[in-house]
Amino acid sequence: MHWKTVVFAALFTAGSSTAFAGEAAYSPEDIVKFFSSQEATRGICVGTEQECGFADKKPAGFNLRLNFEKNSATLTDDAKVNLDAFATALKSPSLSIASFAIEGYTDASGSDGYNKNLSDRRAESVVSYLAQLGVDASKLKPVGFGESKPVGEDPFDPANRRVETRLVLE
Repeated sequence: MHWKTVVFAALFTAGSSTAFAGEAAYSPEDIVKFFSSQEATRGICVGTEQECGFADKKPAGFNLRLNFEKNSATLTDDAKVNLDAFATALKSPSLSIASFAIEGYTDASGSDGYNKNLSDRRAESVVSYLAQLGVDASKLKPVGFGESKPVGEDPFDPANRRVETRLVLE
């Protein structure tokens, strides 16, 4: 028997709006609206991932639009601006009871072990910064995926050095 935490969200894009240096790519209101508008259902499936239909489904996530320099888990100034908006949203009454998976990723530049460690550090740096802004760290579950889930065809694309988040329904 397998018990599975349900992870639910969809990729968020800010439409045609463009963020400039020092400007958040989205507003706290955009984030609250995104997560509040998701139609979530809870259910339990007893069986394997294939039997329950999870095997071929890759849940999408809210892309925090946090990118990192190569070989770094240090937040850039632009990343902090976006995290400031994200923290404001997470402290809103409609999201205050929610838990989030904070997922770190890398490009394919390093070994599998190195990239897993780096992606863990990226997720942890986001959680640490959000906690400094007053977000309850117990509601944030950091996890690193290394280079395993690239967003583009080129595994070395800098866009793969990112953090995404997912709403976790428990």
